[in-house]
Amino acid sequence: MRPSVWHFYFIFFVTIILQQGTTKAFWLDAHATFYGADQSPFSLGGACGYDNTLHTGFGANTAALSGALFGQGEACGACYQIMCNYRVDPKWCLRGASVTITATNFCPPNNNGGACDPPRHHFDMSFPAFLRIARQGNEGIVPVLYQRVPCKRRGGGRFTLKGQGSFNMVMISNVGGSGDVKAVWIRGSRTRTWMTMHRNWGANWQSSADLRGQSLSVRVTLADGKTLDFLNVVPSSWKFGQTFSSRKQFF
Repeated sequence: MRPSVWHFYFIFFVTIILQQGTTKAFWLDAHATFYGADQSPFSLGGACGYDNTLHTGFGANTAALSGALFGQGEACGACYQIMCNYRVDPKWCLRGASVTITATNFCPPNNNGGACDPPRHHFDMSFPAFLRIARQGNEGIVPVLYQRVPCKRRGGGRFTLKGQGSFNMVMISNVGGSGDVKAVWIRGSRTRTWMTMHRNWGANWQSSADLRGQSLSVRVTLADGKTLDFLNVVPSSWKFGQTFSSRKQFF
């Protein structure tokens, strides 16, 4: 028996409805404020250790996350799409507006009913990012909807060498894909062995091997499981404080 035209229409509309339901399920409730209104938004690297968010490739659209989202720095570099919940607060929310931010800082709790107290999901946004979704006149908290989204970066991953002597630390930034780095290994051109690095704090990863005078390769694994080798991304002439960029990038 051949299916009728109405049968095809029914399947089509059910598929659309299911897809819409799936999309809406990704949006979660939270609240947002802003900080740094009288300072450069590019200096808000904060608890992730990014020295300058323009230098690291993130721009001005950044935010500090409450502990429920930030973890112990695991969220550093992750991207979130945020929209003000106009249905809940039409006075201060911009209708239909959204912004994608990068997590660069931690919003600490005050354990006295504060916006960033656990288990609340809260984004303390840079001033420019906040103004993309809400009106300037509101000094308070606005309700928002958010979802995790892939990070779209210009250029490749960036590696800033920190430390001194045999102690070396690498700050990893401008990472695409899920953006949040879960594990890092480093290899010197003479040692030739991948050595595990440990998160020192935020986006800074450390090892105690003396790698001076060697070109360096870095292996990065993101929280979504994707791994990329940045081979010889740092030349043997490197010095502490320098930043090196790769042509490779997560997508």
